[in-house]
Amino acid sequence: MAFIRSLPENATLSNLRAAYADPLELFRPYGQALMRGASPFSVGERELIAAYVSATNSCRFCFGVHSRVAAAFGIDEEHLAALMNNLDDAPIEPRLKPVLRYVCKLTEAPARMTQADAEAVYAAGWDDTALVHAIAVCAYFNMMNRLVEGAGIVGDETFYERAANALVKDGYQRSGK
Repeated sequence: MAFIRSLPENATLSNLRAAYADPLELFRPYGQALMRGASPFSVGERELIAAYVSATNSCRFCFGVHSRVAAAFGIDEEHLAALMNNLDDAPIEPRLKPVLRYVCKLTEAPARMTQADAEAVYAAGWDDTALVHAIAVCAYFNMMNRLVEGAGIVGDETFYERAANALVKDGYQRSGK
């Protein structure tokens, strides 16, 4: 149920963007550049970070969509499910684990970030550019999670699939999300 009175009962992010295009449409070019532009992380890895941040925030909508997008870009859905249960035991690339620990901590307790958190990412073989990209994806999805949750947008499995397919096909510029 949407919390914004001017939105329909089962509002989507598209409804919110249409009703409040200024300033919400300004996020699209940034999202496209961040999630589909050049990066040390593959598109699938960025979508994995997005899904992980969204799960950390308990954002059903964004997790529902971005876990499917991550799968479409090569992230094994079973591995993603295992990741949500236990990062340490999840069968994902070991060098991604410090990145995911970093974005989890940044999401849950940003004021507690330390140099040691960054050093763990560097020790896994990532550089400054990778760390900045991870931070940017984390920040973007924390913002989007709060936008969606704050507006009361939930969706359902059918919608998550449709929105994920649009993101896979069109990217962030004009997705069906």
